[in-house]
Amino acid sequence: MGAFLEKPITVKHNERGEGNGLRFGVGSMQGWRCEMEDAYHAKTGLGEKLEDWNYFAMFDGHAGDNVAKHCAENLLQRIVSTTEFSNNDITRAIHSGFLQQDEAMRGIPELASGADKSGTTAVCAFISREHLYIANCGDSRAVLCRNAQPVFTTQDHKPILPGEKERIQNAGGSVMVQRVNGSLAVSRALGDYDYKQGTALGQCEQLVSPEPEIFCQDREPNDEFLVLACDGVWDVMSNLEVCQFVHNRLQLSDDLVEVANQVIDTCLHKGSRDNMSIIIIAFPGAPVPSEEAQKREQALEAILRQRIEARLQQMSDVNFGDLLKELASEDIPDLPPGGGIYAKSTFVSDVFKELHP
Repeated sequence: MGAFLEKPITVKHNERGEGNGLRFGVGSMQGWRCEMEDAYHAKTGLGEKLEDWNYFAMFDGHAGDNVAKHCAENLLQRIVSTTEFSNNDITRAIHSGFLQQDEAMRGIPELASGADKSGTTAVCAFISREHLYIANCGDSRAVLCRNAQPVFTTQDHKPILPGEKERIQNAGGSVMVQRVNGSLAVSRALGDYDYKQGTALGQCEQLVSPEPEIFCQDREPNDEFLVLACDGVWDVMSNLEVCQFVHNRLQLSDDLVEVANQVIDTCLHKGSRDNMSIIIIAFPGAPVPSEEAQKREQALEAILRQRIEARLQQMSDVNFGDLLKELASEDIPDLPPGGGIYAKSTFVSDVFKELHP
């Protein structure tokens, strides 16, 4: 079977919470991969003198889940324990925390021996009452949405970026087939110690760097939501598509877990073969359910039922995959923006099973 299963595992892991005027929902699914290597941490209120601070992070592991899980469990404490965080220098605290975390994990026996060669990307957000501090290392991504539009996004760290390629070559490596030494698809990550063996090089000068890129954004009243997701989502949905889709779905339901699950289901049906995980953090300015949107959705589902019935009558060899492709070729009004017919795959499946048990 190689790196993929014969059929996807669609059981989801979910979490929800709220605090400090924020709400969040997590959706995570193994999908076609043989292993689930994603991990996350979501927390509103960080305790003691940090009750008005919030932390959200997504980790996309590769070559195993050990480093991703270890970062999910320890990176927050590593950052808030720095002297810089105590001095309210949050940007430097995040930078220091990432580097300390990467150095500390070298001492884990299975990583130190080379028996475990795992690594992970990381994207995290610290949210205070006034600011958003967002850091990324690798190709997991954060996107901030206002008025259904992406107004800020992190940049994926890929080996073909000029600055990344220069560092890799200076460290004695090469970029082949858009990968570090023809193997690793990201140029920054935590762990991956096989790519951090240059004894004459600094920690951030290695073939693969653990250095995060850090951004600070002022919070605005019209902030709607922040999305943190692994590349299993971004491989098949653009920043704009995710923003439009989540904005649209929030007009139907205020259940962020339900919306997060709809995103990863949509990604699965759009062809993502990777693990898929997403955290949606809703601000006070997020859309709220409206009767008009709910009526529009009911009308869409009535039209879809008619189209499904018509297609099934025309198709001689009936299966769900072909039905979905046929519907995708039609011009159907009011489909969810950013998701199209794939966003209604669960509804289509339910009607298909009803009409063609």
